[in-house]
Amino acid sequence: MNGELEIDESYFGGKRKGNRGRGAENKAIVFGILERKGKVHTVIVEDVSAKTLMTEIQNKTKKGSVFYTDGWRSYASLEQYGKHNIIDHEKELV
Repeated sequence: MNGELEIDESYFGGKRKGNRGRGAENKAIVFGILERKGKVHTVIVEDVSAKTLMTEIQNKTKKGSVFYTDGWRSYASLEQYGKHNIIDHEKELV
C-alpha cells in the first residue's frame, strides 16, 4: 500500500463494563490501514505497542507514503517512513 494512508486501531466485542477504547479489556483489537481511493488492510493484533503496529506498517506499506494517524505514541516513529500527519480528533473531525 502506498500514497495517502489512514491508520488507526479499534476495539470490538460485546458490551462490557469498564473502560472504552485503548483501556478496554477482553475485546479484540483490530488494526487497519486505509489507502485513500484504494485498498483496506485489517488485522487482529495482540496489543497496540509501537513494536506491533510498526511491524504491520512496515510489512504492508511503502516507504515514502503519507501517513495520517491520531496522536497515539505508538505512531511516533512513523516520520522515518514518510510524511506523518497527526490528526487531533478533539479539534478536527476527519
